[in-house]
Amino acid sequence: MKLTFWGAARQVTGSMCLLEVDDYRILIDCGVNFDLDEKEKKALYDQQRSVFPFDPTLVNTVLLTHAHIDHSGNIPNLYKEGFEGQVVCTEPTYSLTGLLLQNAAMLHQKRLNTANGQSSNKKKKRQPVRDIPRDLFTEKHVKEALENFFPVAFGQRYRITDSVSVTYLPAGHLLGAAHIVVEVREDGEKKTLCFSGDLGRKNYPLLVDPYPVPQVDYLICETTYGNRLHEDMRPPEEALLDVIQRTCVDIPGRLIIPTFSVGRTQALLYTLNKLYVNHQLPPLKVFTDSPLSFASTRVYQKFARLLNREAREFKEDNELLFDFENLVYIETGDASQAISNYSEPCVIISSSGMVQGGRVEHHVAANIENPYATILMIGYASENTLGWRLLNGQDTITIRGEKKSVLANIEKIDVFSGHGDQNDLVDFVQMQDKELLKKLFLIHGEAQSLSDFRELLLGQGYFQTEIPERGQTYEL
Repeated sequence: MKLTFWGAARQVTGSMCLLEVDDYRILIDCGVNFDLDEKEKKALYDQQRSVFPFDPTLVNTVLLTHAHIDHSGNIPNLYKEGFEGQVVCTEPTYSLTGLLLQNAAMLHQKRLNTANGQSSNKKKKRQPVRDIPRDLFTEKHVKEALENFFPVAFGQRYRITDSVSVTYLPAGHLLGAAHIVVEVREDGEKKTLCFSGDLGRKNYPLLVDPYPVPQVDYLICETTYGNRLHEDMRPPEEALLDVIQRTCVDIPGRLIIPTFSVGRTQALLYTLNKLYVNHQLPPLKVFTDSPLSFASTRVYQKFARLLNREAREFKEDNELLFDFENLVYIETGDASQAISNYSEPCVIISSSGMVQGGRVEHHVAANIENPYATILMIGYASENTLGWRLLNGQDTITIRGEKKSVLANIEKIDVFSGHGDQNDLVDFVQMQDKELLKKLFLIHGEAQSLSDFRELLLGQGYFQTEIPERGQTYEL
């Protein structure tokens, strides 16, 4: 049995591992690598003559931990390049992945239209480009992929082959997110692996706590927060109400919250709804400006049975998990632009969470020079994104081609971070007996986070801990 690390190795994004059992090949996650810019991706794909560093036609099955694009976003390209197998995941992951991939295909189509010189206001076409990016896929490819998804239930063993079985355990982090436990029978011997996916945190709004993982031989563990602790330990309702009170009531301003459409927005809306039900939410308009958020919220409502007990009981008592008075869902682009003309104090929730693409760019651009506006960052922002620049205190930023002074207030809270912190990761690893665990692989983290977490684990006696490089193969 061989395990090769092709993504999220010594970096955060692009999760992708290849497990080979005899002549059967299993791909665990198939995510987009956001650590490379377009030129770097093109150079890599041209060198490989493929989006992938292996032949997709030789892959038999994909196991998907959860829907986020850095774990799922290259699945259509896998089919585009000849993969014919199934994608195994939980039911909510299937639904959310469908939404995210369809949204990605729409953005890819815009890229293609731009390259071809087309726009909604321009009927005249240039000569079609010949050098189409290898990773560009369309709705056709997404449809083909989704037709081959195979949803499975949590906690039930699913047999892939006579010698390989998998079990999906709730990981928190996102609706449907899973730890995947793989059991392999090889040469009369049973070997077990666990792929952590992204580890959630305890007591997170809506989501169940990560489930315990049984003893395994090999653990593949993410380390996004491998050297960090969550700073704000207040309940989400208290932390959010404090910001709203200071930015929209004490000072009659507007609060802009960049957030991700899938997962983070639902946690925000649920928290706001709880404040409304408890008569704590000031009488402000709350604009949710993301069509993808609206669609994702419907998925959360559909799978409410899989949410945590508090959320299920809240739904029983109040019927609606996310809707409350003064909440306005924005659908069209024109309606999004029109929010700028709303002069009363308000809350604007829009994607993306890193202020890199999406409608939130318009809202930040329109308010960045307004000292009565506040931009509240509630999650991780990759280096060199606009969100990262704001968090690092830059005096000016260039947004949508214009250089603007940062006069708005920039704040941050991490109560809505969907990742477990260092303590959560340690608890997760410590479920494994260090004497029985044969190898512990650390992935999905920045270089310093990986290094610091490994040192911490070595100090606790996990001497079998390794940080694999991209393309590194291990015989298990």
